[in-house]
Amino acid sequence: MNIQSNFLNYAAEKLNQLCGRVETCLGKLTPDQIWMRGAENQNAVGNLVLHLNGNVRQWILTGIGGAPDARVRDEEFSARGGMESEALGRLLRGAVDEALVIIRSLPPERLTERTTIQGHDVTLLEAIFHVVEHFSGHTSQIIFVTKMLTGEDLGFYSYLSSSQPHAGKTA
Repeated sequence: MNIQSNFLNYAAEKLNQLCGRVETCLGKLTPDQIWMRGAENQNAVGNLVLHLNGNVRQWILTGIGGAPDARVRDEEFSARGGMESEALGRLLRGAVDEALVIIRSLPPERLTERTTIQGHDVTLLEAIFHVVEHFSGHTSQIIFVTKMLTGEDLGFYSYLSSSQPHAGKTA
């Protein structure tokens, strides 16, 4: 496997993993918690999910896949409710699943092609990297808020518990 194919496979796997983590968090939060803001200048988990959906759709589905750009970015942040966790999860999963098809089927030689997204002239590789990095950042925020509101360990790294042998550690 060449480095380009490796990048595409890893990007798809990571985006899928991160979406699963957001879905887990949505399943643990109440509707009030999903739309709770600490202050008016902060985003609720619901806003972050809408924002991730818009970003994935604009950068991958439109910027790489050629779908029409219907994003209204300001609405992602101005929403104050109206969607339950299941609907938010379905919306995000739908966008990610469509993006995964595009990423997984992209011929590696197209990674150096250029496109313009949100006024940015980028390669397709840069667009994919942006989406995964952006998704990762907001997923971390959603995980933090979920842990803070529920007091739960979400178990994403349970395989690293101290009861498991660690690499490089001798008994």
